[in-house]
Amino acid sequence: MASRLEINFVRLLSRCESIAAEKRGETEWRLEKYVSALEEMLVALKKSLSKPTPEVLTDYTRKVDFLKGLLVAEKLSSATEKALANQFLAPGRTPTIANERMPATKTVHIQTKARCTGEMRDELLGTVLPGKGTSETDLRNRRGLPLDERQSATELDAVLQHHHNLQEKLAEDMLNLARNLKNNTMAAQNIIKQDNQTLSHSMRQADLNFEKLKTESERLEQHTKKSVNWFLWLMLILVSFIFISMILFIRIFPRLR
Repeated sequence: MASRLEINFVRLLSRCESIAAEKRGETEWRLEKYVSALEEMLVALKKSLSKPTPEVLTDYTRKVDFLKGLLVAEKLSSATEKALANQFLAPGRTPTIANERMPATKTVHIQTKARCTGEMRDELLGTVLPGKGTSETDLRNRRGLPLDERQSATELDAVLQHHHNLQEKLAEDMLNLARNLKNNTMAAQNIIKQDNQTLSHSMRQADLNFEKLKTESERLEQHTKKSVNWFLWLMLILVSFIFISMILFIRIFPRLR
């Protein structure tokens, strides 16, 4: 069962993800404060006696790092730098709350990449978003762009989408490669574990055989000693019998004169 600290952490994390998914203005300060509080709660959660499993803690850390990286990327001045910074962000792998079909951080990541792609396209075409020093004349000029410029914009969108698809495919391939590597590592660990068990069983069996061999050797030695003793007594009796017989023979049949 989750502790009170973890429940509060999950609630604040879900709130931060909701704010990150919204379109925020430059005066928005809540997300940065909330992320700082999340960092402190995550440190306390790692030190707590009733902390969650290492896999859950790792996913929490990924989500907090993602939000921190998102704030850092938003403070960059160039749209190209923002897009590049967003490429290196790693969203969470599991939903934060139960009713999420897709992790909220992954949704935020997709939205941010799309927004950065749009800003980079506008920057490459030499246009800016309305509300950032754009006059009505500029807006009218943009609406009346020549056909070749509109085709260039369409081609640029296609190139950006192609690169985006390549990056998604590369990320999927890397994920599959990491999954296969993990499976192969686990299989190798199982094989090594079975070999160790077999070796341990063989060593125990060898020890038992050695003990049995030692016991049988002692018994054989005792039997050998017993046989030698009986043979020695038999020889003594035989020699004594021959000696007595010779004396009797000499007494009964004296030497001829």
